[in-house]
Amino acid sequence: MDVWLIFHQFFVLGLVSFGGPAAHIGYFKKRFVDELHWLDAHHYSSFVALSQVVPGPGSSQVGFAIGYHKGGLLGALSAFVGFTLPSFVLMYFLAVGSVHWLDMPWFTGLIHGLKLMAVVVVFDAVITMLRQFCRHLRTQVLMMLAAVITLWSVTLWSQLAVLIAAAFVGRLWLTPEAVEPSTFKVAKSSAKKTKQSSSVSDETSSNLVENTPNSPSQLKLSLRWLIVFGLLFIVTLLLLQFSQPLSRLFAQFYQAGALVFGGGHVVLPLLEMSVGQSMDSERFLTGYAMAQAVPGPMFSLAAFLGAELVQDAPLVGALIATMGIFLPGFLLVLTVFHHWQLVMSHPSLRGAISGVNAAVVGLLLAALISPVISSAMNSLVDLLLVLVGWVLLKQLRLNILWLLLFFSVCGVGLSLLPNLL
Repeated sequence: MDVWLIFHQFFVLGLVSFGGPAAHIGYFKKRFVDELHWLDAHHYSSFVALSQVVPGPGSSQVGFAIGYHKGGLLGALSAFVGFTLPSFVLMYFLAVGSVHWLDMPWFTGLIHGLKLMAVVVVFDAVITMLRQFCRHLRTQVLMMLAAVITLWSVTLWSQLAVLIAAAFVGRLWLTPEAVEPSTFKVAKSSAKKTKQSSSVSDETSSNLVENTPNSPSQLKLSLRWLIVFGLLFIVTLLLLQFSQPLSRLFAQFYQAGALVFGGGHVVLPLLEMSVGQSMDSERFLTGYAMAQAVPGPMFSLAAFLGAELVQDAPLVGALIATMGIFLPGFLLVLTVFHHWQLVMSHPSLRGAISGVNAAVVGLLLAALISPVISSAMNSLVDLLLVLVGWVLLKQLRLNILWLLLFFSVCGVGLSLLPNLL
C-alpha cells in the first residue's frame, strides 16, 4: 500500500512540477513535510544537503531519499518512477513526433525561440552556481581554468581529467581550514553538534530500514552499493570503446550521470561531449530546449536523446538512456544515506568536493559559450530577445511557463514574418 501511495503522490507532482530543480525542492517540502508529514523539516533538510554533495540529479535524489525513508528500496523506486514518468513520456513522444515537423517554418522558429530561452536559463544557472561555489579567488581561478581547458579540448576524457584534477587541487588547497582558517574551528564545533543531533534523530526514526544509522549491517550494505557504483563506472568506461549501440548508449549516459555535480543544467556539457558528438547538434539542442518546457526532472532529456540515437527502437533507447543517467546518482544516495554527515566531517573530502563544484561551473560556462550561444544567437534581434528574457526572468520574476510562452511566440513570429511582408 505504501508503494502505491508513494507512486501516486510523486506522479501527481511529476505532472505539475515546472520550474527546474530549485522549484522541485519547494514542491517536495510543501507536499511531504507541510501537508503529508511523511518526515520532519530536519530530515528533509538533510536530504537536500545530501543531494548537493553527491553526483546526480539533485531534486530526483531528494525524491528518491524521501521514498526510501517512507518505504525502503521499493518506495524509493516508486518515487523515482512516479516523478519521472510524465516527463519521460512527453520527451519520448516529442523525440518521435517532432521528426515530422522539422521542415516546417513554424517548428524551426519554435526551436530557435526555445534555444534562445536556453541561453537565458543556462546563463542564469552559471551566475547562480558561480555565487554558490566560487566565492573565493582559488575557486574562481579553478573555474576559469576548467572552462578554458574544456573549450580547448572537446572530449569526454578531458572533462573527466578536469574533474579529477579539480578534486585533487581541492583536497590540498580548498579545505575549510585552508580557505577560511579563522572560522574553521567554529565550523568544526558546529558540525560536531549537528552530527550528534542527526544521529539521535536517525536512531529514533521508525521509517528507516535499520534501527541505527551506523550499524555494521547498514555499513556493509552501503559498501555494497558503492562497489556496484564503482564496478559499473569501470565497466562503462570500457564499453565506451565498443561499437555495440545499446551498450555504448548505456555507458555514455551512466558516465554523464556519475560525473554531474550540481544536477540540472550541469548535465548539458557532459552529454554534449559524449552523445552530442553522435547526433546533429541542432537536434541535441532541440532536446535540451524541449526539456525546459516539460514538468519533472531536467534529466528527462535522456529520453529524448536515447530515442533519437536508437531510431530503429526509440522506446528501448529512451529507457536505456534514462536508466543509465539516473542510476549512478541513486546508487550513491543509497551508499551515503545513513552516513553522509560522518563522511562530510572529513575536511579533505569537503575540499575535494569544493574543487569539483568549482570545475563544474567552468564546464557549464564552456557549454554556455559553445554550443548554447554559438548555435542560438545569430543576429542583433536574438541578442535583444535574450536581454529581454533575462529582464523578465530576473527583474520581473516571471514564471518559467510565461518565459517559455514568450520565447515560443517570438520564435514562431520571426519565422513567419518574411511570409507576411
